[in-house]
Amino acid sequence: MENRIAKGNVALIEKCVMSSIGMKSLFDAFPDCQYKLHIFPTQSAFQKAMLSTPFSVVIFSLSAMREDRRMGLAYLAELAVNFPRVRRLVIADDDAEARLIDSLSPSPLDGVLSKASSLASLQEKLFLLLNSKREVTEHTLNLWYLNQSRMISPTEREILRFMSNGYSMPQIAVQLERNIKTIRAHKFNVMSKLGVSSDAGLLDAADILLSLRAEKPGRLSA
Repeated sequence: MENRIAKGNVALIEKCVMSSIGMKSLFDAFPDCQYKLHIFPTQSAFQKAMLSTPFSVVIFSLSAMREDRRMGLAYLAELAVNFPRVRRLVIADDDAEARLIDSLSPSPLDGVLSKASSLASLQEKLFLLLNSKREVTEHTLNLWYLNQSRMISPTEREILRFMSNGYSMPQIAVQLERNIKTIRAHKFNVMSKLGVSSDAGLLDAADILLSLRAEKPGRLSA
């Protein structure tokens, strides 16, 4: 199916009607736009369209609902594996979520947008991403994974994983065979690294980190 991918068709997966209208207006207002926007309210509708239409870009709007967001992130990871030539852009509800996704994604997304941006800023960044040359190589992927591993330690990743699965701090301490003070110190350290100030923000980070899975370096398909 990879040889069917061509430039021109952009898919927007967005449940919100008003957001869809807003994104369409950005494309309509862009002079000499060489991309055709196709809007889908669900992933299944998009998958059905992929059988007959080649898409070069997918813009995925993340839901504010936790479970829907986790499913959406998992779908993006699946898309990266099955269609590595398709560019993947994510549009988040606000700047904080956009920063988390940009920082935590273990695969190099082609761009992260924020609905909180001004229309002019959103349009400028969107078409800059669409028109830029994509250069994903084995070297850049390896650098990406190296930078990610340096940002958050293995212990911090384990703590986030347990948090995402509903474990409390005392339960995590038991699982990792550490004392509770050490676990809490790691927790506050990772909060500082990610720029979040609440448990809710850290839980969002945990979901993003664990859901955005992709191929390991060495399995590049391009």
